[in-house]
Amino acid sequence: MPDPVLLEAHDLLVGYATGEPVCAPVSVAVAPGTALGLVGPNGAGKSTVLQTLVGLLPALGGTVRYAGQPVDERSATFRAEVATVLDEDAFFPALTGVEHLLLAARGHGVAEAEAVVAREVEAFGLAGRAEALPSAVSSGQRRRLALAAALVRPARMLVLDEPERRLDTGMRRHLAARLAAEVEAGVTVVFASHDPEFLRTLADAVLVVDDADCPLVSPDDAVAALSEG
Repeated sequence: MPDPVLLEAHDLLVGYATGEPVCAPVSVAVAPGTALGLVGPNGAGKSTVLQTLVGLLPALGGTVRYAGQPVDERSATFRAEVATVLDEDAFFPALTGVEHLLLAARGHGVAEAEAVVAREVEAFGLAGRAEALPSAVSSGQRRRLALAAALVRPARMLVLDEPERRLDTGMRRHLAARLAAEVEAGVTVVFASHDPEFLRTLADAVLVVDDADCPLVSPDDAVAALSEG
């Protein structure tokens, strides 16, 4: 039987060691095979919350647990199970796009890695630029490459910071449908987004990140709030 909660934060305070918390405390429990969206204005702290949830930033207070254990991004199990696409797209400067994808696939034990990579290259519209260095392609192509690298490997949880950023409308819809299929297959997705259609397609619940309160709301209520903003 799967764990009833995969990711859990309780009174989590996020920010930087030398400063005050950037938003109100976060308390949330995310079940396996569900999608949690994060919304809030620019600068509200969404990226900081995501980075703290995966252990890239230390919590200023409260707790965050993954599969019942304190989050530790140095843990081999955590790294094997959690794939991220966060604020910056990090690439090895001497590797081509397809080499990055093969490295991710083979490093995580994917069988028939070349075939799996070829499918992701096609799905993300990278066929014409897969052999180029990341520095030689557009920002939108680098974004698609980073997303492909997260999806080319097995993962129990995906954590994505505005995954729709720098994608055209068609690719946004493709990505939302792809992530919804991952959720249907049992993957947990935690993501920040400003895109109403993306939220409606993917999110089961939405965390509103604010300095006064961080409530959980329905996707429809979150979209209505974005429209009012």
